[in-house]
Amino acid sequence: MRIGPLTVKTPLFLSPLAGYTNLPFRLVIREVGGVGLCTTDLVNARSLLEKRAKAFKLIETNAADTPLAVQLFGSVPEEMRDAAIVLASRGVAAVDINMGCPVRKVVHVGGGSAMMTTLRKTAALVAGMVNAVKIPITAKMRLGWDADNLTAPDLARALEEVGVAAIFVHGRTREQGFRGTVNLAGIRQVVAAVKTIPVIGNGDVVTPQAAKKMLDETGCAGVSIGRGAFYNPWIFQQTQHFLTTGNLLPEASFAERIRVMCRHLDLMVAVFGEELGCRMFRKVAPWYARRFGPAGEFNKQVVTVSSRAQFHTILANYFQWRRQFLDATGELLPRFQSAPLQASFMCTPAEAAPQGAIPVPRGPVEVW
Repeated sequence: MRIGPLTVKTPLFLSPLAGYTNLPFRLVIREVGGVGLCTTDLVNARSLLEKRAKAFKLIETNAADTPLAVQLFGSVPEEMRDAAIVLASRGVAAVDINMGCPVRKVVHVGGGSAMMTTLRKTAALVAGMVNAVKIPITAKMRLGWDADNLTAPDLARALEEVGVAAIFVHGRTREQGFRGTVNLAGIRQVVAAVKTIPVIGNGDVVTPQAAKKMLDETGCAGVSIGRGAFYNPWIFQQTQHFLTTGNLLPEASFAERIRVMCRHLDLMVAVFGEELGCRMFRKVAPWYARRFGPAGEFNKQVVTVSSRAQFHTILANYFQWRRQFLDATGELLPRFQSAPLQASFMCTPAEAAPQGAIPVPRGPVEVW
């Protein structure tokens, strides 16, 4: 599919998630395969212009990390425009504007979801960015501030008029956060509101079947996956295969999950150094472990990891501990196997909550 002048190989996108979608994780996703475009962590436009080290670390990339979009947040038109110019000069493929983050820290300064409440002001800000660079400018939004203010269709239409190349829309409101059911009908209204640009749906895409249902029922041109990729970095590969062939690939084996987790740690160390990389990995490893079956012993130890050698010792001890849950062939006994993941919009009304629901990460700008 095309996003302005940019061609992406698959209609599958890695969503930005602050604190997680850094260079090591993007490289893991790309190596597994199936993703069309990855987006960086949330980056403050002013910090980028002030050349702060943290901002430049957030946009760190390499030749294997392409095509890459950088997500900006801010509310000052000149800062957003100038930050887009900086990013274009550094060779990024696209700039995405955060209009969805619900947390107070971002909304209080007029960024994130607050941009959905001031359509004219937001459209003017975006127009300045579009006119300043040749690379695509996209926008990620929610359906609206709350159930009484579903402004996404009007905002999408206004942004198309000023030249936005694509709209990413999370099927919940700012008020919902990550609670409740993703509103496919709401995404469909955004698709209907624009004339020529692609709309990419987002929210609770945790399986290939969920991706297909979102595509079929909304008419969106692609799907963007965030938290679902942390349980299952193979989701892009599996979804691409399912959309192409109609057949489901098997879940990744335990051995494959361990291999990719170790690769992720190696990349964290390479990018951030051993001490910081291992410390950051303390919040990453439990995501992998959620599909290991019983993992209490592993999770208890991995949150203390401070070196690669220590991690491999923890892993070896975990393998030994885990043997009690295996059958004679080395497979998990059925009663210990993980429940299938299920999107909120694929639950029956009688179900109180989807099985295997993904918890929201904690942190100042991560919960969006």
